[in-house]
Amino acid sequence: MKDSNYLKEMNARSLWHPMAHPADSLANPPTIVTGAQGVRITDIDGHEVIDAVGGLWNVNLGFSCQPVKDAIAAQLDRLPYYSIFRGTTNDCVIQLAEEMRDFFEPDGLSRAFYTSGGSDSVETALRLARQYHKVRGEAGRTKYLSLKKGYHGTHFGGASVNGNANFRTPYEPLLAGCFQIPAPYAYRNPFNESDPERLAQLCLAALEDEIAFQGAGTIAAFIMEPVLGAGGVIPPHETFMPGVREICSKNGILLIADEVITAFGRTGDWTGSRHWGVQPDMMSTAKAITNGYFPFGALMLSEDIAQTFENDETGIANIGHGYTYSGHPVGAAAALACLEETRKLNVAANAAARGRQFHDGLKALEARYDIIGDVRGGHGLMLAMELVSDRATKTPIDKATTFKLQDAVYQAGAMIRISGPNVILSPPLVLTEDDVNTVLGALDTGFASL
Repeated sequence: MKDSNYLKEMNARSLWHPMAHPADSLANPPTIVTGAQGVRITDIDGHEVIDAVGGLWNVNLGFSCQPVKDAIAAQLDRLPYYSIFRGTTNDCVIQLAEEMRDFFEPDGLSRAFYTSGGSDSVETALRLARQYHKVRGEAGRTKYLSLKKGYHGTHFGGASVNGNANFRTPYEPLLAGCFQIPAPYAYRNPFNESDPERLAQLCLAALEDEIAFQGAGTIAAFIMEPVLGAGGVIPPHETFMPGVREICSKNGILLIADEVITAFGRTGDWTGSRHWGVQPDMMSTAKAITNGYFPFGALMLSEDIAQTFENDETGIANIGHGYTYSGHPVGAAAALACLEETRKLNVAANAAARGRQFHDGLKALEARYDIIGDVRGGHGLMLAMELVSDRATKTPIDKATTFKLQDAVYQAGAMIRISGPNVILSPPLVLTEDDVNTVLGALDTGFASL
C-alpha cells in the first residue's frame, strides 16, 4: 500500500465517487478510512470514531464479526466461484435457501432468488412481478406504483420507481408506466397534515384514487419501504402499510416490500414488514445479509408466486433473468454465517432498545437547538434529523452548514451521514448504551459549534 502522503495527494484524482459531484470530491477530498474494529472506524491520520452510519446501512454486526470473515476465507479455499445458472448449483446456496425460508416464514415468503445486491433485488422483483401476471393470463398488468421520497436503487427499473428527483431527472426518460403517490411524511406533505394517522388515511385514499385512474387491471405491483430510508428516515403511521396491503390485495396488485435496509433487525423487528404486521408478496433484501463483507442479495417470494411459476406448463414462467454472481458461493457462505450470528446475538432486540435511547437523545437535542426542525425515528436504529434555517417556515438549511456540522461531529468522535438537509443515523445493531451516548455527545458538540 502506498504511504499516506501519496494517498492524500491522489485522493479523488482518478476516482469518481457514487452519489457525489466529481468536482466536489476534488475540492473536498473524502475521508480516507483505513481500518475498523467493533463499531469504530479509523482514518488515515489515526483518528478513530464511532461509525453511526453503519457502513451504508449494512454493517449490522460491526466490523469484527469473525465467524463471517472465517466463512468467507474458508469458502475461498474450497470453492471460490461457480455459476448457479440452469444445470449447476452449489452446496452453500441450497443450505442458505432453507435457512432463509425458515427466517422469512412469518413473512409468508418461501423461495429465494439470489442477486448481487439491493438494486439487483429490486430489479428482479419488478421483472418477476410483470412475468407473474403474464403467467396468470393478465399481460396488461405492466405498471408500477410507489411512494414519493422512496428509494429503490439505481438500475433503470429502480430509478423509475424512485420518488426522489435527484435519482431521476439526470437520467430521464426512464421506464414508462411508473407513478408515485404522496408519502406519509408528516413534516412535509401536499395535504399540510401533521397528524400521522390522518395523513396515512389521506395517502391511502390517494393510492386508491391513482389505482382507479390508471385502472387496476393495468398495474403489476406497488413497491414501498416499510420505513423510508434514504429519503430521510420516514416511518409511516402503523395503519399505513396494512392499509396498502389491503388495497393491493383487493385490486390484484402485488406488494413488493423493499427491505434492502430494513430486513435482518434494523427496525427492532426481524423485518420491516413484520414490524407493521404485513405479509408482502415479494421482499427485496441485501446489505446486512452478509454484514457488508461481500456483495450479495436475495429476493424472497411468497408461496402463491412460487406455485404460479412452478405449476406453469406453457413455458412462459421460464425466468430469463439472473446475474453472473447470483448465488455466489462465497456470498452464500458469508450469508449463512451472518444469519447465524444475527440470530444468536438477537440484534433486533438491541436495535429496539438502543433506537429508543437514540430517539430520546435526539429529541433532547431538538429542544436545545432551533436548527433541528424535525426528529424522526423510534423504530429501531434508523433515525434522522431534518435541519432548517427557520423552524416557522421549515426552510431547509444550506449545504455548507450541513457539511460544517458533519466535520465538527466527526472531530468530536462520530461519523454521520448528510443527505440534503438531513442527518441520517444507521449505526451497527451491536451498538452499546455507552456508544449511543458518545454519538449523542458528538452531535451536541457539533451543533454547539455552529
